[in-house]
Amino acid sequence: MLTKCKIFVASTAGFCFGVDNAVKIVYNELDKRNNVVTLGPIIHNADVVEDLRSKGAVPLELDEVKSGQTVIIRSHGVGPGVYERLAEIGAKVVDATCPFVARIHKIAAEKSAQGCVVLVAGDGKHPEVIGITEHCRGESYAFSSCEELEELVEKHGLADKKTAVLAQTTFNKELWEKCSKLAVQLMPQAEVFATICSATDSRQNEVTQLAKKCDLMVIVGGKHSSNTHKLYEISQKYCKSILVENAKELSQVVPDLSEVRSAGISAGASTPAYIIKEVEQTMSELLNNVDEEFNWEEEMEKSLKPIHIGKRVTGTVLSVNNNEVYVDLGTKQQGMIPASELTDDPTKKPEDVVSVGDELDLLVLKTNDQDGVVTLSKKKVDAAAGFEKIVAAKEADEVLTGVVTNVVKGGVLVACNGVKVFVPASQAAPKRDFNLDELLKTEVSFKILEVNEAKQRAVGSIRIVAREARAAAQTKFFENTQPGEEVEGVVKSITDYGVFVDLGGVDGLVRRIDLSWNRDKHPSEVVSVGDKITVRIKDIDPETKKISLTYKKDSENPWEIFKANYEAGQVVNAKIVSITSFGAFAQIIDGIDGLIHISQIANKRVDNVSDILSVGQEVECKITEIDLDKKRISLSIRALLPDEDEEETEEAVDEPAEENDAEEAPVAEEAAQESSDAE
Repeated sequence: MLTKCKIFVASTAGFCFGVDNAVKIVYNELDKRNNVVTLGPIIHNADVVEDLRSKGAVPLELDEVKSGQTVIIRSHGVGPGVYERLAEIGAKVVDATCPFVARIHKIAAEKSAQGCVVLVAGDGKHPEVIGITEHCRGESYAFSSCEELEELVEKHGLADKKTAVLAQTTFNKELWEKCSKLAVQLMPQAEVFATICSATDSRQNEVTQLAKKCDLMVIVGGKHSSNTHKLYEISQKYCKSILVENAKELSQVVPDLSEVRSAGISAGASTPAYIIKEVEQTMSELLNNVDEEFNWEEEMEKSLKPIHIGKRVTGTVLSVNNNEVYVDLGTKQQGMIPASELTDDPTKKPEDVVSVGDELDLLVLKTNDQDGVVTLSKKKVDAAAGFEKIVAAKEADEVLTGVVTNVVKGGVLVACNGVKVFVPASQAAPKRDFNLDELLKTEVSFKILEVNEAKQRAVGSIRIVAREARAAAQTKFFENTQPGEEVEGVVKSITDYGVFVDLGGVDGLVRRIDLSWNRDKHPSEVVSVGDKITVRIKDIDPETKKISLTYKKDSENPWEIFKANYEAGQVVNAKIVSITSFGAFAQIIDGIDGLIHISQIANKRVDNVSDILSVGQEVECKITEIDLDKKRISLSIRALLPDEDEEETEEAVDEPAEENDAEEAPVAEEAAQESSDAE
């Protein structure tokens, strides 16, 4: 028997922080707006770039950017001139520069400003290196080896100059150590900065250790990825190595595996987790096939048996217990189905799935002539039949339902017809930063995006079904709903200017003015996110898909309440809410204020209102006039006071009429305007 090949996957393989952050930023911006572009490919991975392109984020060069577009700066970073040009174009900039790269920009700019020549260890044509050198005011050069460094020092006479030596974040750590030592020897005034990303360092170290103990290394990453090629260079020093972009390419370029007993897998910083997983699975299948192909003893044993591994058989259930089910196969061997091979549903016991006497289609997993027992699987047969339904559903664009059974790296698994359908996180979550654990054990509706019949794998999307349902709900809403109708909804979000309400696939806006009769209240004081409320349609625009709503109820209109309970001549208690030069406004009930003119505050001349009244003070006054059309109410404290100081009042009345009229006319007009503004 051949020893089963072991596969080791580097724990540091895949997205680094900067790349992961940049990709998340693009997806977040796509959720907010449609006109999103990236300045060049966001990362060196064709699969991710194409997925983003399909969602609307197109990679452009600087001269292709147009005004109004949202431009995302990739993790490699850019020079100051690019930001200036984007500002001139009129584009909105979202900066996804890696923090480690931004730190190098800062060092390069500061040292260059101090008169240093900046030397960067890295590929001079790489976007990251170009961005670093563009932050330098003076001389700056790139080198990729000790030889190139020596040439630069001699050619530009750098031996006696102040220099700052930096490294591209993904530069080879071993080579950097040699170059940095040489730099100090050649340039005594050189200041060396350790700028290789810690994630790069860890990734390169792990590849070194894996390559030393493995027969084969598989490096996964984009063809234009600098850090991926460095991993490949490192692994080649110790064992046979191949560089691929994805699992499909692995199947095409895989070498002779007959002597491989251990294989290692690592990946560049721009490689998504799901691609690494696919490569691991494909590698496992290829290696297992090699084992089976060369394991002639086992193949000979299989050929001599009436029942062999992989054969489809029919069996009748003889007995059922919690651990296994025994079946009659019609041969001298007895069939046994482990509980784990009955169903994918972990909540079901064997007796929930089969009963004595049931006839089952089964797949042979293992044979044991010595014990005369054949190990069988029911769920694999069910999965094969279920996969046919999955394929049919893909062709018919049918909506399927299933239960989320696992949350895995990069998405979730949905059990449907005995098949585990993988739904990537981008197609599972209703919004960015959604916790996928909330979907666990819930029933979801989804569509099949792609199938691989050879590997019996399927990829689905929950989000597509949700979007289609939302679109259908929108169409139905705009066709059947008219202004004036009352509808129920759920408060989705709250802003300073109003509240957005989910009406079931359609969002409507209740502006602050239509939320409460009391305009002083902030929307958050009236409703909370998640509240179920009844609103009335004010206006609908089918073209722009905008819906205006009102939450105010006529029965709560303070003017209607006032009209029903108050009349001219009535005495009321009111609270002073504001003071002006011509009088004071007092609140009679919530939402209704009346004006106490300066002449109605006291039965004597008043020069300064605030000498007598203050905000918050409660006063007794009389309603002297009500104008419902103009929403104005006049109040008087003086009308309730005893007739004291009559002489002073008479003197005030005896003043020249023209002068009095000249003073009161603009005051009255100002009071009317103030009252109108207050309402």
